[in-house]
Amino acid sequence: MKHYKGDRTIDGIEVLADEQPLDQQLAVAQYTDQGFEWSYEGAEPQQLALALLVDHLGDPEQAKKLCEPFMKAVVARLDNTWSLTANDIDQALAQLEN
Repeated sequence: MKHYKGDRTIDGIEVLADEQPLDQQLAVAQYTDQGFEWSYEGAEPQQLALALLVDHLGDPEQAKKLCEPFMKAVVARLDNTWSLTANDIDQALAQLEN
């Protein structure tokens, strides 16, 4: 099962997918040129939501449709240091459908 984690380090923001840097997916959509962020609603958290969903779903179009509600429901509520599994993302998406 895929594992995602984020941290605010002394060197800046770090977001990993299975211990590798998570691609920002700028070719799919660019909401910001400032990189990833979380813990609030905005362009940088939306970029993170998109990147997580593209990586998880493997469907850029579906990820674009879901990234704003996913950002508001999940990414905006993440702590400074966080981790999500593929199962966590699936559960959040199921709740968004209801």
